[in-house]
Amino acid sequence: MSDRAVAETVLGGVPARGNAELLDLRKRYLNPTLSVSYREPLKIVRGEGVWLYDQHGEAYLDMVNNVCHVGHCHPRVVAAGQAQMARLNTNTRYLHDNIVEYAMRLVATLPAPLSVVFLTNSGTEANDLALRLARAHTRKRGVLVLDHAYHGHSPSMVELSPYKFNGKGGEGQVAHVGVVGMPDVYQGAFRDPAAAGRRYADLLPAEIAGLRERGFDPAVFYCESLLGCGGQIVLPDGYLSGAYAIVRAAGGLCLADEVQVGFGRAGDHFWAFERQGVVPDILTVGKPIGNGHPIGAVVTTPEIAASFVTGMEYFNTFGGNPVSCAIALAVLDVIQEERLQDNAQAVGNLLMDGLRDLQRRHACIGDVRGCGLFIGAELVSDTAARTPDRAKASQVVEAMKARHVLLSTEGPADNVLKIKPPVVFSQRDAAEFLEKLDAVLHEG
Repeated sequence: MSDRAVAETVLGGVPARGNAELLDLRKRYLNPTLSVSYREPLKIVRGEGVWLYDQHGEAYLDMVNNVCHVGHCHPRVVAAGQAQMARLNTNTRYLHDNIVEYAMRLVATLPAPLSVVFLTNSGTEANDLALRLARAHTRKRGVLVLDHAYHGHSPSMVELSPYKFNGKGGEGQVAHVGVVGMPDVYQGAFRDPAAAGRRYADLLPAEIAGLRERGFDPAVFYCESLLGCGGQIVLPDGYLSGAYAIVRAAGGLCLADEVQVGFGRAGDHFWAFERQGVVPDILTVGKPIGNGHPIGAVVTTPEIAASFVTGMEYFNTFGGNPVSCAIALAVLDVIQEERLQDNAQAVGNLLMDGLRDLQRRHACIGDVRGCGLFIGAELVSDTAARTPDRAKASQVVEAMKARHVLLSTEGPADNVLKIKPPVVFSQRDAAEFLEKLDAVLHEG
């Protein structure tokens, strides 16, 4: 594509700048903590389905974008947003069909008694609001979280995110937060899958006791239904049922954070918490709910919602606006009509089988885990010792990018290949990825 052609595709009269100039302007005018991916950053100007395109028209297979859940720029979702934007966008102090319809449709996907919906602008806002709900209902302030968890970027959520407060620039653990060992059956203390769920759940009483020693009773236990920043970890069987029972016996509520993994990504279930046979007291969702449009939600029980009725209004200028709800409704329609939950399961199984085949042929793949289109491949330098290999993971990500496949890494040691593509990811896409990964690993 010529420079002129690129310039003509830029919307709104914005000039098309080169990568070096954009990097320089970012450094001068934007937050210096705003990061970019890859040693040589990409300039992405267009998306379609599972593909991202740079300014030269080069296509990249997107293996990490769980935000554009039903594919980049899905025509049905785009059309819904355009149509509603052209007609009306306002706040929830006026009656409108979209917000009620969306709440009803969302609740219809959930088990009882999850039936009261609060709409927000993001997953961070959803998790922040959920904390207020939990504290209003229990009249307690303590919070239990998993080690290396991330629940958002607001001040209250950074305090609940060991991924942040124990990382670079973090200020450490605050007194009202208890950190529970991550239920990792590959690298963790308990590795027998049959017993690990119970044994990891049994770590909770000590943290509850620690909270109480510091003057805090537990209000809520935050736990992702599948662990993202922790390293693409699938919870061992029985973990949530055991953990929820312990927390509830201590007077706390149980929150399922599905900001990363909701809406059919798990494949065998629409909601990943259902894989554990539990029903949380509060559910939070974000990223995939609007396919890239900023919207999030909290769903809870009538009893907990009633505790929030204190006289203080919950008003969110953009939360639940007609455009956001039109887009979110279109996402639900596409998931159902294109059978994307079934696709996530079928293609996810294909990817898992292919990765395990590569594991047998490449010693650097220590573990393959996942469900649906939520998958992690952990790279190690010593298979027996399970020694994390951060450098290898970084090399693989860069080598795959050179082959026009976009990956990223997660986990405490940053050595887990993160595989969370849009759920329209096809068997053909999976075959291309596996072939290229095999070639990269062969090259060492």
